[in-house]
Formats: sequence, C-alpha cells, structure tokens
Amino acid sequence: MRRPVADHTAIEWCDSTFNPWIGCTRVSPACDHCYAAVSTPARAGGIEWGAGQPRQRTSPGNWKLPLRWNASRFWQCTTCGLRGDDATFQKAGHPLPAYPTPTSRVPVPCYETVEAALRRVFCASLADVFDNEVDPTWRRDLFELILRTPDLDWLLLTKRIGNVPAMLEELKQRARYHAEWALFDDWLSGRPPANVWLGATICNQAEASRDIPKLLAIPAAVRFLSIEPMLGPVDLSYAFAIPTGAGKGSCPMHLSTICPEGLLPLGEQHLHWVIAGGESGTEARPMHPSWVRALRDQCAAAGVPFLFKQWGEWAPHSARAGGDEGGGLRRGHVRYLTGDGREADGHFRRGDAAVVRVGKKAAGRTLDGVEHTAFPEIHHV
Repeated sequence: MRRPVADHTAIEWCDSTFNPWIGCTRVSPACDHCYAAVSTPARAGGIEWGAGQPRQRTSPGNWKLPLRWNASRFWQCTTCGLRGDDATFQKAGHPLPAYPTPTSRVPVPCYETVEAALRRVFCASLADVFDNEVDPTWRRDLFELILRTPDLDWLLLTKRIGNVPAMLEELKQRARYHAEWALFDDWLSGRPPANVWLGATICNQAEASRDIPKLLAIPAAVRFLSIEPMLGPVDLSYAFAIPTGAGKGSCPMHLSTICPEGLLPLGEQHLHWVIAGGESGTEARPMHPSWVRALRDQCAAAGVPFLFKQWGEWAPHSARAGGDEGGGLRRGHVRYLTGDGREADGHFRRGDAAVVRVGKKAAGRTLDGVEHTAFPEIHHV
C-alpha cells in the first residue's frame, strides 16, 4: 500500500498529512464525490467506505513519522513564505540561520527573516478522527501521539463535530497514565492543548447553522472551518465572536443553545480561521463566485484570517448570462448561475454569472486577482 502520510503536501493549509487509519462513511452532501474513498491507499488496501465497513489502521512505521517530525527542525521565512525542514530550505537554495555565509538564489534579506516554526499536520485526510465506528483505543493511541509531539500543530478536521465532547470524556476515562488523563481533564475544563487546532467541515448554510454552535462550544487553541466543497452561500456574521460580558438571553439566536452553559467564557467563543474552496474531480459541482466573495468580505470585516484554497474544476467566466453552452461535463462547458442557490435537483438556475470547466490547475486559487493564504496567529507557551 502507498504510504498514507506525506512529509510534504500540496494542500495549501498544512505542511504534512498523517493518517492513523483509513476509511469513513459519507455523512454530508460534501461527501458525495469523496476523493479519499477512491484514493490510492484506499484502493490498494481494498478499503470500502460506508457504515459497518471496517476501518484499517496504518502501519507501526507510519505512526513513528510524527515522532521523527517532532524531533527535526522546522522553519518559515517571513519574507518569501517558504516553510519546511532543513532539507526543504537547502533544496530551495534558501539560507538558514545555521549558515553564516550562505550562497543562494534567495535575496539576502530572507536570511534575516527565517524563524523556527511548528509543522502543521493535517490528521486523517483519509478518515475522520471522531468517527464513531473507529476503535476507541486507536483514538486513545492517536492522542497519546499528539501528547508526545508538542512541536507539531495538529489540525483535526471533522464532519462529526457533535461527537467531540463525548469522545473527549471517553478518552479521559480510557487514559493509561496521568499526563494523558490530565490532557483531557484540562481540555474539558476549558484549557485545551496548545498544539491542537479543531475544525469542522461544512458545505452550506444548513450545516453551518447546525455545526458551528457545536464547534464554538468546544475549547480549542484554534477553531476553524473548512467550507470545501462550498455548495451554497454561508452567512457567518453571527459566528465570529460573542460580545464579552453578554448575559444570558443576549446571545445571537444561532448560539442560544450554548451560551447559558458554554465551556468557555463569553467573548472566547469564536472562530479563528476560515478555509474555503470549490470542488474538483470528474463530477465536480461549480461554486458561485458570489458565495466565496461574500465569505471573504465577512472574514475581512471580522478580522478573521481567510484562506481560499481553490476554485476547483470550474472557474469564473466572463460570458454574458444565458443558457448553458454545450453539454455534459466536457472541458470548456459554460454554466450560467444565479447567486441565490440551487434548485432541488442540485442544478443552478440560469442567471447572473457564469463559470467554465477548465480543470483545477487552470482554475487556480486567485480571487479577484488576489491569492488569500492567511493563517491564525498562535503563540505557544
């Protein structure tokens, strides 16, 4: 089986990926065209997606890689944006602080702006950490690994955010030694681990209204959303912050269920980061440009970092609105969209915008000529 881990990854919002196990069940419209289910590791291992299907734990050697990452130096350049280990910087010809007289293709000022950083590890790109069909002892082993790797930032992204509180309590009960027990006791008491970023995947307003309050109720060093694939407009205006000192009954309607008994003081229940992107792949559904523009503007108004990952298979098109040109899913096919969503059958109404199928690479990730790659600032103590 191809190793389900990557020292380096093309995913724009992390540095590496690690899969403790492989397998999942589709639980959202976002899962309809799941890339993980047809990935090389899944196919090589004969892993079937679905309820009742066994998840496959990865090899002991695979589980040792985060320990190796934790023990190695990791850097970022605040001038050119390069991130990586020593080998990455050497391959790029970029000077490191350890090189007193570097010779490289990189401008000399970069030498002054290289600093130590923590590797961002996307955990379970081919699974879900909080899947209730995973052996609970596997999850305990994963969090023991997280505890042993404080110099990695672990990005835990789930479509099952509602499972998290009960599973943290279960992990506390299953803890094998005091440090592990203390990790979950502190977390449940409102003192989350500094190297765990907790994210929820949503794809439309219905999922946003259902799952964001659940995410905001859980203590986390960083809380983030991945709105990919974006399948409809999403209003986050209520979710970025709750005014400090707001009393019971003064919370926004969407958060009324967590305000009275929230795990964090009011004023700390907010999102720290938003990722968004369109769908790629053979059957990719287009994303209306107005949806992601509105999301970008909401983040800017709230001062929340925004990362636009990709347009996906479909890119904005300058054609005037009218009927669809061509047919099927061929390259160059133009679709005409409206800003108010999809019909019940999943198709757009004809209207005020157009997209053209050009493929993920050609579509790129610039939004109105700007590449958005912002990250939350986190200071480890």
